[in-house]
Amino acid sequence: MKRALDRKETVFVASMLFGMFFGAGNLIFPVSMGQLAGRSMWQAAAGFLITGVGLPLLGVAALGVSREDGLLGLSSRVGRRYGKFFTCALYLTIGPFFAIPRCATVSYTVGVERVLPEGAHAAALAVFSLLFFAAVLFFSLRPGEILTWIGKVLNPLFLFFLGLLVICALLSPMGDISEVAPEGAYVSDAFFKGFLEGYNTMDALAGLAFGIIVVDVIKSLGVDKPGDMARSTVKAGVFSSVLMAVIYILVTAVGAQSRGMAAAAENGGEALAVIASHYFGAAGAVILAVTVTVACLKTAVGLITSCSETFCDVFPKGPSYRVWAVLFSVFSFLVANLGLNAIISLSLPVLMFLYPLAITLILLTLFGRFFGNDRVVYCWVTIFTAVAAGVDFLNALPEKTPVFFYLKGGAETMADFLPFSEIGFGWLCPALLGLAIGSGHRFYKAARSL
Repeated sequence: MKRALDRKETVFVASMLFGMFFGAGNLIFPVSMGQLAGRSMWQAAAGFLITGVGLPLLGVAALGVSREDGLLGLSSRVGRRYGKFFTCALYLTIGPFFAIPRCATVSYTVGVERVLPEGAHAAALAVFSLLFFAAVLFFSLRPGEILTWIGKVLNPLFLFFLGLLVICALLSPMGDISEVAPEGAYVSDAFFKGFLEGYNTMDALAGLAFGIIVVDVIKSLGVDKPGDMARSTVKAGVFSSVLMAVIYILVTAVGAQSRGMAAAAENGGEALAVIASHYFGAAGAVILAVTVTVACLKTAVGLITSCSETFCDVFPKGPSYRVWAVLFSVFSFLVANLGLNAIISLSLPVLMFLYPLAITLILLTLFGRFFGNDRVVYCWVTIFTAVAAGVDFLNALPEKTPVFFYLKGGAETMADFLPFSEIGFGWLCPALLGLAIGSGHRFYKAARSL
């Protein structure tokens, strides 16, 4: 039994972790943020790195130190029913409902759509997504080979193509970042807007989902004690996090520079396509298509694998891993044909609800020793956070959403009474209140037992 991974094993695990994290949203949202933030990109990037890099690392570390066998066990510290609800909601969000379909639509939007006539888009998207998910299913049905395929093959290929595009953009910038004025919320609240933009990557949710894969891989490499496993997990996570942070900053800068010659695009996918066309012309579409498709393919494989394994655990008497993998792939194919803009719009309210719950669960797990991992504290914090996050969910719904429409007025009124709700942090004070009540209840029980 060894106490830690050697350098080579750490690099391989870090590469696998990076490869599963870095996908569709990690490409399109930083470049879009850069276009809108302009000269405020550094403040925006600082906020983005917290939710796009820091929280995913903490999520993986939380699973490593918790000694739980996955998100179900971790979230069940609140309660068994809540554990099942949160686990299913999180995996469906980063899986077939939003993140997996987004992988296909981003690949199509930036790599194929621009070279086709307007009337052929629907049919072309259907054909492209069918081929994409056939490849995803092929790799997903071989989960034992995930370290090889993602860590050693797809990840280096992705980095090569992305690096080629970024280097060209930085050596010959399209504009001066200091001359690009920020737009929208980036004018006055660039840091907080960047923080919320990091929600769209879904990486903090993915950190809780992928954590068990990392822990299992580290176990298979001979590290078994919880403390040693946690240290090895954090070490590999730091390597992958540094790489992600560097790429985020570079891609954000490229997006900001592009405003020197182009208007802000409707989404990051279109922005990437414009940038690639500027530097490489017709060849830019091919280079970008390969870059994005490889990035999205490897992320989709990791997501299908995690979702299928988790649903096997949550529903032990249900379908097998292979059946779940097929079902999720087929459903993702259907959702992908809604298009990129629709998927982004529909995912935002769900992320505004789930992210606060994920953040509080991660922090409670990491600092659980200070309150003995008392279930009462978990429950009070989660209840108060969920109520406030529900308000954010309702307020983030599209304007013409018929369902819950009659609740939006009440939600807007409630948001007016929640501090920091105007910058997307209405859940913070309720979470702290729940922590205070839970801690007080714990101390009261301890005092009575004396």
